[in-house]
Amino acid sequence: MKLSEKIALVTGGGRGIGAAICEELAARGATVVVNYSRSAEAAEAVAAAIVAAGGKARTWQADVASIEQVDAMIKGIVAEFGRIDILVNNAGITRDKLLLRMSEEDWDAVLDTNLKGAFLTLKSAVPVMMKQRSGAIVNVGSVIGKVGGAGQINYSASKSGLVGLTKSAAKEFGSRNIRVNAVAPGFIDTDMTEVLKPEYRDAILKQIPLARMGAAADVAKVVAFLCSEDAAYVHGEVISIDGGLFM
Repeated sequence: MKLSEKIALVTGGGRGIGAAICEELAARGATVVVNYSRSAEAAEAVAAAIVAAGGKARTWQADVASIEQVDAMIKGIVAEFGRIDILVNNAGITRDKLLLRMSEEDWDAVLDTNLKGAFLTLKSAVPVMMKQRSGAIVNVGSVIGKVGGAGQINYSASKSGLVGLTKSAAKEFGSRNIRVNAVAPGFIDTDMTEVLKPEYRDAILKQIPLARMGAAADVAKVVAFLCSEDAAYVHGEVISIDGGLFM
C-alpha cells in the first residue's frame, strides 16, 4: 500500500482522526498537506512530526466552508506540487444539543463545515483529478450518520448527507478513474469523545463487541487502504469502523 509520489490533502488534519490520517498517509510515502482552519499550532505540530519521521508535509490554512478559501488552497497546492492525487474530507465540528434547544446558528455551523465543506472541496479538487484522469477521495463520516443520535440532529444530518454525497459523486466520477468512498467511525478515542461522561463511556463500551473504544489509527489505516491501489476496485462504499457496535 505504498503511496510514494502521491500528493494528499487532508482537511481538518491538525487533530484527532485527521492527524492520524496525515501521519499514516505520510508513513506510506505520500506528501501530505495538513489543512486547518484555526488551530495553526496543532497542524504545525502534525507536519513537524511527519518531517521528523522522514516524511513530507506542509500545512495550509483554509476554512472549508468558504469557496474562496478552498479554491485558493487547491490552486496553491497544484501550483506547488503539480497535482492532487488524494483528498480526505475529514474537517468536522460538533455543537450537540437537543432539537428544542438547538439554534439555527448551531445547525448552520455544523452543516457548513461537515457537509458543505466536503461539497466545496470536491467541487474545487475534482476538476484537477479529472485532468489527471485519476484520484482517490475518502469522506470521513460517522456511524451516527447511519443510525442517528439524540442531541446530535445537526451532526447526524451532516454525516448522513456525506453518505449521499459519496455515492452520488462515485456515480459521477467513476468513469474518470476517480474513486470515491467513505468511512463511518464509531466511538473513537479522541478529544471529541474525551468530554463524554464516564458513565456514558462505560455504557457504550458494554455495547461494543470488541470491548474497546477505537483508536484514531484504526480509522487512519482503513483510509490509507482506500487511498491505495490495493483498493482499486472499491468504489462508492461506506465502511463502518466501530468494533461491531452497529452490525
